[in-house]
Amino acid sequence: MIYTVTFNPAVDYNMHPTTLDMGYTNRSSMEEVYCGGNGINVSTILNELDCDNVAMGFLGGFTGQFVLNTLQDSGINSNFVQLDEGYTRINVKLNGIVMTIVNGMGPNIPEEKVDELFRRLEKLDPGDTLVLTGSIPSCLPEDMYDIMMNRFKDKGLRFVVDAPGNLLMNALKSRPFFIKPNNHEVGRIFGEKPETPEEVLPFAHILHDKGAINVLVSCGKWGSALVDEYGEEHVTRCPPCKLVNATGSGDSMVAGFMAALDRGWSYGDALNFASACGSATAASNGLAKRATIDKFYEALVKLLEEESEAEASMTAEAEGEAE
Repeated sequence: MIYTVTFNPAVDYNMHPTTLDMGYTNRSSMEEVYCGGNGINVSTILNELDCDNVAMGFLGGFTGQFVLNTLQDSGINSNFVQLDEGYTRINVKLNGIVMTIVNGMGPNIPEEKVDELFRRLEKLDPGDTLVLTGSIPSCLPEDMYDIMMNRFKDKGLRFVVDAPGNLLMNALKSRPFFIKPNNHEVGRIFGEKPETPEEVLPFAHILHDKGAINVLVSCGKWGSALVDEYGEEHVTRCPPCKLVNATGSGDSMVAGFMAALDRGWSYGDALNFASACGSATAASNGLAKRATIDKFYEALVKLLEEESEAEASMTAEAEGEAE
C-alpha cells in the first residue's frame, strides 16, 4: 500500500482575469477550484491509475472539509488528522498573460496533532510506501522528513521523498527508496546549471552515492534521467505536448513511477511511464486523466522506437562505409 503525507494541503482557487491592474478592480472570465498539495496530487494520480493508496496529513475548518469531501467523492481513501483550530489554506492562482500566485500560509499544527499522525503511521506494514513531498509549514521543524524517517526506519517502509534543497539532502542519510528532484533543484544543490537528462546524470550518481536508492531527475521539455538501485543509467524523452499548466506534473511523475513499479515494470519502463504522466498533466487544465496518460505513454513509446530505429540505421550506414 502507498501512503502519501501532505503537511500543508490547500484549496487551489484558479482565476482567469481579463485584466490584472494593481489598485483597480479586475474581473475574471472563469474560475476553477481544486484540491491542492503535493501528496494529494500524488494520491489523485495513483487513484486515476487504479493504484491503492491512502492520503494523509492535516486538515482544518470549512476549507479542510471541502478537501476531504472532494477526495471522498473521487474515491480516494483518506486518513487526515483534523485540526481543532485554523483553516486549510487557500492558494489563489491568477492565470493571466503572466501567471501570478498568492499562496496562503496555512494553520498552526500543534505538537499533539503531529503525535496523532505518527500514531496512525505506526500502523503501516513492512513493505508499505510512504510518500513525503512538498514543503514543511513554518510551524514545524525544517527537518520533519528526516525526523519521520528516523522514527519509522525499523518498520521496513519504502520512503519516497520529493522536496527541495535541505529537505532533500537531509533525507539522504535515511536511504530513501526514491527521490525526484528536477534539474533546477539539482543545479541549486550543486551550484551548476544542468538542463538535459545527460547533463544531470553525474549529479544523480552523487545523490545515489549519498544514500538515495533510486534517483529520478526531471528536466522539463528535455525529458528525464534515472539512476536506479543498481547504479544503472536510464534516459527518456518528453512526449510531444503543448504546455497548459505545469502545476502537479512532478507529482504525477512520482505517482506514475511508483504505480509502474508496483505493477512489476522494469526501471526503464517505469521512467517512461513517469514521463508520460508528467507530460499528460502539463498538457491538462488540472491533473491528468487516465485516458490522457495512456495516450501520452503510447506517443512516447512510439517516439522512442523511432529514435532507436533511426540510431540503428545510422550505425549500420557508418559500419557499411567503414567496410
